[in-house]
Amino acid sequence: VEILLQEYETCNRRYQQIMDLVEEQLREVPYAEKLLQIKGIGIVAVAGFIAAVGDVARFKSPEQIIKLLGLNIRENSSGKHKGKTTITRRGRADGRYAMFQAVLPLIAKNAEFRELHHYYTQREERPLKKIQSVVALACKLIRIFHAILRTGRDYDAKKMRNDIKRPMRAAA
Repeated sequence: VEILLQEYETCNRRYQQIMDLVEEQLREVPYAEKLLQIKGIGIVAVAGFIAAVGDVARFKSPEQIIKLLGLNIRENSSGKHKGKTTITRRGRADGRYAMFQAVLPLIAKNAEFRELHHYYTQREERPLKKIQSVVALACKLIRIFHAILRTGRDYDAKKMRNDIKRPMRAAA
């Protein structure tokens, strides 16, 4: 048991050293601290995104990053056959995994993402399955990261909530 405890302490020290190095590297990325201000986003999520994508300035639009990570939608159909739509999975699996893992705590801790997830899964027209909603939110998070890293703007929760389409209320 003593040997296992020593090994555990060694692993914890090594983990802390690695996390310190990751934090040090993130400080060198412009506007990375603004990504960490989003409630529910941690160092691992930001580091995973930046490690997979690299310099965001080389992408003109966030759709290029979505395609790089293999999160773009494709339809499996031909002729009269209409197949189902899925993500392509052609891109970087590590970045796709990082974004997927980043969205799960966001749904739990961030009110805007939770509200958008609820909207996607409970809407009247074409509701999404939960996993489809998580993928859609991962793409949304990529667009947010792209905008913050390119322009240096702060995260705006009101803009995030504007994506929810609410039915028009009839005038009384």
